[in-house]
Amino acid sequence: MTHANQYKVDLTDATRANTYYSLAMFPYPSGAGLHVGHGSNFTANDIIARYKRMQGFHVINPMGWDSFGLPTENYAMKMGKPASQVTEENIAFYKQQCEMMDRSFDRDREITTSSPEYYKWTQRIFHKLFSAGLVYKTESFVNRCSTCQTVLANDQVINGKCERCDTEVIQKKHPQRCIKITDYADKLLAGLDTIDRPEETKTAQRYWIGRSE
Repeated sequence: MTHANQYKVDLTDATRANTYYSLAMFPYPSGAGLHVGHGSNFTANDIIARYKRMQGFHVINPMGWDSFGLPTENYAMKMGKPASQVTEENIAFYKQQCEMMDRSFDRDREITTSSPEYYKWTQRIFHKLFSAGLVYKTESFVNRCSTCQTVLANDQVINGKCERCDTEVIQKKHPQRCIKITDYADKLLAGLDTIDRPEETKTAQRYWIGRSE
């Protein structure tokens, strides 16, 4: 299913004052299709994008695929296919689903994080941070699921078990590279007072920045 890009934004006459940037969270193309959480997230973003267009704004509403990471590798092993292949297949189907939902993404503004054209920039940023002495190597304990063979974030651990497979999670010491975010903690905290975000979101960010090591 393909459609003309009816939501392509023309920035020829755009100014800073009449341009609005609307960005939804990029989904992981690591499963057979979008889930209801994606639909909910896209819908909220789409309402804002359409509302701003009705107000006369030039709305930049891009789309992307967060296609690096172990969830995709786990899905690929389950399907018996290379990770690169399932990533391409999943992205194609996710796009079709977005078109079926008629979400107003600009199809000419799309990125895939596993594409060299994208990750060359994240590599460049890391190199800049490393050159500035802001990256260091350390060891710390992580949440490890022996079944999924991956590390889990704290919010992926429910009552001490993996949210995906219900395996008991263990604490394992793991070498990793860290970025000295605490060197900028005061600036990051002060900046939260200047952005238009829900207060509960800013409170969570203050907590995260304050306890970063």
